[in-house]
Amino acid sequence: MDVLLQWWLTELRPRFGDDLGAAGAPLFPSERRRPDGRPSRVAASSLRAALAAAVHDHLPGWAGRLTPHMLRHFCASSLYERGVDLKAIQELLGHEWLVTTTRYVHVRSEHIEQAWVRANGRVASRLGVGG
Repeated sequence: MDVLLQWWLTELRPRFGDDLGAAGAPLFPSERRRPDGRPSRVAASSLRAALAAAVHDHLPGWAGRLTPHMLRHFCASSLYERGVDLKAIQELLGHEWLVTTTRYVHVRSEHIEQAWVRANGRVASRLGVGG
């Protein structure tokens, strides 16, 4: 992911204007320009429409179901599954309350089972049981 974002920031983003470091500069600018020549932000509706079109073309079984909100849940779950701390995920998603973030994280049953095995292994090693 960091390679893709780095590519966007160094290769493509500068083509939309030199205001990348300016406060309020859009990370994902539109090709449309403001009256002063600066790029405007891509509207949320444009991003939703582009996602819907891509899903329709490439994942027809998900049409009408794969939304930006669903992608936030997937992102949160994927990060948690890879060991990212819940507090860090909360910050990334911009949630005020940690409980909101826990609702975004969907844990697979294998993850729960592995956590159970690891916890029992730690307890057994502390008690000197098992080997």
